[in-house]
Amino acid sequence: MIETAQTALPRLAPSVQEALLAGEYPDAFGVLGPHDIDGRTVLRALLPGSLSVEAVFDDGSALALPAAGDGLYIADITRHCRNGVRPHYKLRVQWPGGVEELEDPYAFGPLLDDEHLGMLAQGSWLYAGQCLGPRHCEVDGVRGVRFAVWAPNARRVALVGDFNGWNGLRHGMRLRHTAGVWEIFVPAVAPQSRYKFQIWGADGVTTLRADPMARQAEAPPATASLVPDETGYHWNDSAWMDSRAARQRPDAPLSVYELHVGSWLADTGPGPLWDRLADRLPAYARALGFTHIELMPVMEHPFGGSWGYQPLGMFAPSARYGTPADFARFVDQCHAAGLGVILDWVPAHFPNDLHGLAHFDGTALYEYADPREGFHPDWNTMVYNLGRNEVKAFMIASALHWLREFHIDGLRVDAVASMLYRDYSRGPGEWIPNRYGGRENLESVDFLRELNTVVACECPGAITIAEESTAWPGVTAPVADGGLGFDYKWNMGWMHDTLRYMRHDPVHRRFHHHDVTFGMMYAYSERYILPLSHDEVVHGKGSLLGKMPGGHADRLANLRMYYGYMWAHPGKKLLFMGGEIAQEAEWNHDAPIDWGLLDDPARRGIQRLVADLNRLYSELPELHKRDADPAGFAWMVGDDETNSVLAFVRTDGQHHVLAVCNFTPVARHEYRIGVPRPGRWRARLNTDDAAYGGTGLDGPVLVDTQEAPAHGQEQSITLTLPPLSTLLLRHEG
Repeated sequence: MIETAQTALPRLAPSVQEALLAGEYPDAFGVLGPHDIDGRTVLRALLPGSLSVEAVFDDGSALALPAAGDGLYIADITRHCRNGVRPHYKLRVQWPGGVEELEDPYAFGPLLDDEHLGMLAQGSWLYAGQCLGPRHCEVDGVRGVRFAVWAPNARRVALVGDFNGWNGLRHGMRLRHTAGVWEIFVPAVAPQSRYKFQIWGADGVTTLRADPMARQAEAPPATASLVPDETGYHWNDSAWMDSRAARQRPDAPLSVYELHVGSWLADTGPGPLWDRLADRLPAYARALGFTHIELMPVMEHPFGGSWGYQPLGMFAPSARYGTPADFARFVDQCHAAGLGVILDWVPAHFPNDLHGLAHFDGTALYEYADPREGFHPDWNTMVYNLGRNEVKAFMIASALHWLREFHIDGLRVDAVASMLYRDYSRGPGEWIPNRYGGRENLESVDFLRELNTVVACECPGAITIAEESTAWPGVTAPVADGGLGFDYKWNMGWMHDTLRYMRHDPVHRRFHHHDVTFGMMYAYSERYILPLSHDEVVHGKGSLLGKMPGGHADRLANLRMYYGYMWAHPGKKLLFMGGEIAQEAEWNHDAPIDWGLLDDPARRGIQRLVADLNRLYSELPELHKRDADPAGFAWMVGDDETNSVLAFVRTDGQHHVLAVCNFTPVARHEYRIGVPRPGRWRARLNTDDAAYGGTGLDGPVLVDTQEAPAHGQEQSITLTLPPLSTLLLRHEG
């Protein structure tokens, strides 16, 4: 039986009802749901577009809710209370298209713990990850999803999505003043439901925003967030996780294959891209001897042309490539193949798309308010205000999310230099000094130190890598010693100097010899990775092959020689995709690698050379064990500008490898080089070998030392140096 009779009910004040129905009343929980008023329990429900509403109680009885206008219903449910306890009920709603029975979100009390919210306000990354974003949970025996978003200055926030017809009146959220967080629990929300937050900002403007902490998003150009699946991925990589710390130490071989996920494959077959990559990429990278792959940002980003470097979904793998579970499976398969996974991660800036973070609650919330701090002139993006507790917590929670949830082995932190300097790319009067009048961004320094401290503590074995292009001291020094605490830093100086040197016609290289030797002046000031990254093959810079002088054969020879020099040089290695086959054209993110080049034996030779260099680099401890120790390197010939020849020794203290580079197309016969150990030296690699597409000019195979002092050594060897070549010889005693 359905009750209908109601005594006179307390009405909402006209101004309150008007604001409520207009979507401008800030405290929906203050008027909707059950409330005790003058000794009675009154139930209010707002369901715009409905024809009628009943409250259905657990005993099977039902009560029709009288309409109060425009989808608002009010009823007295006092008689259904027992001993002062409000009854559990559902709302049976008659829509024009049918009947729906649902739990009332306004029947549930506050969700988030005040202590946790207080910790979030103080900058706790732990509670940023626990409090915010969508969470499947059970409240009062009811399953549903808890949504929470930080928007402290908003006048009102509502949840809209597939589950409420995108109607901003249905799910106005509760403001928790402790931390400026808005929350609501919505029962029976299906996984993969789309949603956004409707935010009435402090500036009076209403916008629809994606969830900053969404775990999944729609594929661009759509911009909604998705409720994630409730079940997680089952990992199978425990052996890898146990061993990765040893694989990533400064004395371990670390050779990284960098790639853009969307343009590595040539085909567009069925299924998610992550699955198709998993079928090919791990085996390919391992066959070439790489120890790791590095993915350009896979976080959700609105503009594909940013290559991921303008992300907005700092917790969501891009839907372009598949689901979060697809991505997890890909990482798992990389680990099964013995391959580590590094992600590029961008805490420096974010785009100003309307559904994103800019002016999020009608104020500069995530960014600095003053454009001299908060706008990046190079990229037309917004700069994170990392001095704000909640923003710092948000970013550290993002870093930990990738490392924990997806078992990522390392984060390469993008654009660190732009974070460290307040005057980065700014002229006089276009920047604000720090509190001491200096140009250093002290908030970013504190953030980076905390980031690296937290990662080291919470994710043992994971590494962080800085893309930092200046001479900022102590990037890889411990935080306790005043450093930033990164594990590695990209050696941008080495890359720029040596590529500039390689561009010169060999006849002129002797006048620029300093470019190819200067890197050793600071090689041990940080723990370095030598990067031949995507940045060097875009925006008109041409491919690596295109930077080499001479005719086609000479360019290939120069590139082979350069790779040999790089792999012998102290520092970990990084090569961007396409470099391993000497791609002719510069990289285009809308086109795949030109795999057809492998029909050319010379390109296959380059690929084989990269594999052999990686193999030697991993097999021979003298080529990696002391990458960060000056005792592992010694010049034999560093000053032969006239012949453009270099020779140096790498050692682990027991074994020795001699690297000899001839940067000219002229063969050098009977070239004498002092060596630190007497006895036999065996050639282990010659970049001019015919197997690599070289001339096949016979270099040395076995060479015995002579008692002829040279280059400060008591003994020496004489070699034939093939043109445009690097030789690696190992001492055999």
